[in-house]
Amino acid sequence: MTSGDPRPVTIRTDAERTVSGLLQVPADARACVVLAHGAGAGMGHPFMVSIAQGLAERDIATLRYQFPYMERGSKHPDAPHLAQAAVRAAVAEASRLAPGLPLLAGGKSFGGRMSSQAQAESPLPGVRGLAFLGFPLHPPGRTSDERGKHLFDVNIPMLFLQGSRDELADLGLLAPLADRLGARATLKVFADADHSFQVPVRSGRTDAEVRVEMLDALAGWIGAVAVS
Repeated sequence: MTSGDPRPVTIRTDAERTVSGLLQVPADARACVVLAHGAGAGMGHPFMVSIAQGLAERDIATLRYQFPYMERGSKHPDAPHLAQAAVRAAVAEASRLAPGLPLLAGGKSFGGRMSSQAQAESPLPGVRGLAFLGFPLHPPGRTSDERGKHLFDVNIPMLFLQGSRDELADLGLLAPLADRLGARATLKVFADADHSFQVPVRSGRTDAEVRVEMLDALAGWIGAVAVS
């Protein structure tokens, strides 16, 4: 369990379903993040790989996993109860495979939102905080904060990593929402970044530089939450 390379695992989500996962535990791991993918791409997407590798370089383990729809090759995300069951199963598997490591959960876009919905419905055992890598507050062009209402039922720390050009999270709505959540919420905005944390050439920065900033912010927050 001390290899820095990801190793395949199988996660049973219910009596009828299993999903694939990838456990990556660096030798000096100080925490483990149960990391869910976004709606359009699975755990092997380059973004997910780079986040897992970047966290491993910062001594943080990850368990990436597939949602059932992605496992069977569908383009249509699961109903919330199925997605949330996958979140719960992945958290339980991470606890079993990485005993003793403080647990956190979250993920990219849809995966982060399903994690927070699961936590709001019933606390995820052992999870100390939730990290959102681009929280999808609303569909593009249909600004609303309705998708954020369940966050008030989450009573653990939450980190929002958001691009200022994210079409799925109007900062005019997300920032006040984070303020209303109080000390539970930390909002970190990356100038000129979109929902995929990509920046235009005119920004004077590269996507890779933004990724490093994001990973540093994420690892710093994890370190603080893991010891609290």
